[in-house]
Amino acid sequence: MPAEKTLDDLFLDTLKDIYFAEKQIVKALPKMARAAQSPALKAGFEEHLQQTEGHVDRLEQVFELIGKPARGKTCEAILGIIEEGKSIIEDFKDTPALDAGLVSAAQAVEHYEIARYGTLKTWAQQLGLKQAASLLEATLKEEETTDRKLTQLAMAQVNLKA
Repeated sequence: MPAEKTLDDLFLDTLKDIYFAEKQIVKALPKMARAAQSPALKAGFEEHLQQTEGHVDRLEQVFELIGKPARGKTCEAILGIIEEGKSIIEDFKDTPALDAGLVSAAQAVEHYEIARYGTLKTWAQQLGLKQAASLLEATLKEEETTDRKLTQLAMAQVNLKA
């Protein structure tokens, strides 16, 4: 009979998931920035790339805090979301709707990250991992801010152009 899994196991498993996801996002953001037609959207993607690199660093600190190596676990969800973004770039290239599609794809990524970081922060608190919870909370706030900025950019510019 397999050993019983605990919240600690689930925390580590989910941490590996978001670590893999963040590494994939670091690869995808430059492509999204190159595809963006709006200078504001392009700049937003470039800014978020720098933030995302910081998210990877924070996750590595969390792994260190729990005494585990920083390793990712394939996250099919983020791979699917990123693939949808690639399809939007291909299908809407050189059209007025491209940037609206890019914002939509970026928000799908943000919403996934917000869900993961919110859960991880709560679990870290329950497990008594105060420092880890604080690191996860900082990233969660940045993801929420990015999502709000994307909404504002969509409503003020890119959706109108589309």
